[in-house]
Amino acid sequence: MPFAITQSCCSDASCVEVCPVDCIHPTPGEPDFGTTDILYVDPRSCIDCGACADACPASAIKPIEILRGGEAVFAELNAAYYEQRPEREVAKQQTHARVRPGVPTGLRIAVVGTGPAATYTARELLAATDGQVSFLDRLPVPGGLLRAGVAPDHPETKRVQDTFGWTYDHPRARMYMNVEVGTHVTHEELMQHHDAVVYGIGAPEDRRLGVDGEDLPGVHGSTETVAWYNGDPDVAADAIAVPDGRVFVVGNGNVALDVARILLSDPERLAGTEIADLALDALRGADVREVVLLGRRGPEHAAFTRPELLTLPDGIELCVEDDPMTAAALEAAAPGTNAALLADRRRVRSDWTVEPAPGRRLVLAFDRRVTAAHGSGALASVTVAGPDGEVEAPTRLLVSSIGRRGRAVPGLPFDAERGLIPNEDGRVVDPAAGRPVPGAYVVGWAKRGSHGGIGANRISAGETVDALLADAAEGRLSTPPASTRAFVRLLQKRQPRLVRGAGVRAIERREVDAGMAAGRPRVKLTTVEDLLAASR
Repeated sequence: MPFAITQSCCSDASCVEVCPVDCIHPTPGEPDFGTTDILYVDPRSCIDCGACADACPASAIKPIEILRGGEAVFAELNAAYYEQRPEREVAKQQTHARVRPGVPTGLRIAVVGTGPAATYTARELLAATDGQVSFLDRLPVPGGLLRAGVAPDHPETKRVQDTFGWTYDHPRARMYMNVEVGTHVTHEELMQHHDAVVYGIGAPEDRRLGVDGEDLPGVHGSTETVAWYNGDPDVAADAIAVPDGRVFVVGNGNVALDVARILLSDPERLAGTEIADLALDALRGADVREVVLLGRRGPEHAAFTRPELLTLPDGIELCVEDDPMTAAALEAAAPGTNAALLADRRRVRSDWTVEPAPGRRLVLAFDRRVTAAHGSGALASVTVAGPDGEVEAPTRLLVSSIGRRGRAVPGLPFDAERGLIPNEDGRVVDPAAGRPVPGAYVVGWAKRGSHGGIGANRISAGETVDALLADAAEGRLSTPPASTRAFVRLLQKRQPRLVRGAGVRAIERREVDAGMAAGRPRVKLTTVEDLLAASR
């Protein structure tokens, strides 16, 4: 019985490397790698060896015979990917770095960030050189987007973090946590102690809606909202007030679906996950009956991926807001598209000026946008423009999920318009000077913008590491004048509450032990003070 890849696929491509019959595609190097919703197993070629399932960091690969409920559809999705593709031999490419001739020994490289892009970069560097990697993160705990950005009811995706433990604990890796570049140490000081610095700091800020009233309490970005229910210490426990009734979300990508699903889910379903206790208590105390996802274009442009839509939990009714434009687009939808997935869903004509009916309903409304938010001291309503004109709809929570942008690093150039660090193949470039910044590199969303998932970050890391090692081999990196010991002394002086590797492991033990006692994967510590206390 062949295997199938399911919803939690992170496109890490570890499965591709171990498959003995080359039946998992697209592979790194094929044109559609990084563009598909998930990777796919060819049921015509799969020999049921299970090597891919053992290698999968997200537990996404399962025998077709055990797929049940919402997962059963993935047997069809995997097979459908190959219907128009003849069986063929495709040369597999190594997705890990290879030691380059001429690369100097004893490199010292700082990696700023501990999310997927940063950790993949460190992993490639440790595998490709005999050098030392210094991790720096402004929080006391590693994980980045895996910890604060993946929905708590996607535990398989969060398990990718487990595979990073090897990197954090590597004998040539050093952890310097609770350290912020620009506050405790400068880029120039990092360069004094390292041959190169790689920034994998993500895209931590929400893009603004650009409408009146968006600064009212009750209007939030999806980054803040997701971080809140994930227990990110940067977000206050009372940051999000969950209301009764109706919530509007601007956007219809996977993150928007995540927000809607968490708000509409039975809190007891979430109680066994890593959701922050503060968020779980807020959801238990509220009665969200309807979440409306507003897309500014038609259903043919919907940004969600099929796995996210197809695995909505039981008890949430998925509807489509009906109007002539949407109806025409659904009727003309090509098979296999997102619009085709919605064609047979119930269509509704909502009156957003009145309270929603009992139940739990997710409504996809297309060709609509928020033009203003209203309220005296807090959000009370939003104006929504659509095919039928404008309507002012009462609500006390509006979440904007229209993308993220990066944040400038003091001492480095920044492209404010695109919200990223300007670069060429990962080499940081100073546009004013028209040349690379020596020894400075970037990876992940800070490099390319906030698109692409975990697997795309692995490819991004490989490209950046290739550039760094090429520069090292060709003598473009300067030898740092100061030692590792001097770097540790500098950090201890600037940040007395520095957290090292032992402290990171102590935090992990505290959260996992608390989770075991509560029947959950972990119970997160959600303040810096609690994390620091656990680290000691």
